[in-house]
Amino acid sequence: MRRAAALLAVLAAPLAGPAAAQELNDFPTNARAEYVFACMATNGQNRNMLDRCSCAIDQIASVITYEDYVSAETVLAMRQVSGERASMFRGMPEMTEMVATLRRAEAEAEILCF
Repeated sequence: MRRAAALLAVLAAPLAGPAAAQELNDFPTNARAEYVFACMATNGQNRNMLDRCSCAIDQIASVITYEDYVSAETVLAMRQVSGERASMFRGMPEMTEMVATLRRAEAEAEILCF
């Protein structure tokens, strides 16, 4: 009976793997690629930077959710816009915290990957 249970667990593991990985890895491929392209444009277009930039987005994805990443990136983009409408993105504590969370994740990624 133990052998049957062990065999079932071994056979079921590959099926649970992708679902479990997807829960931890909610960043879509195109978002990861966009980050890597921007990172490489800033730091150098070579194989070493490809590896480091890929490492960085993987690390960021392990720290924050994709939803939080998109929110923080949106706040950062809106802070670049001039005018009264964009002022709320500069002054609200919630917006500042979103950006701070992303910056902490980026700092951790820089330490680990660069």
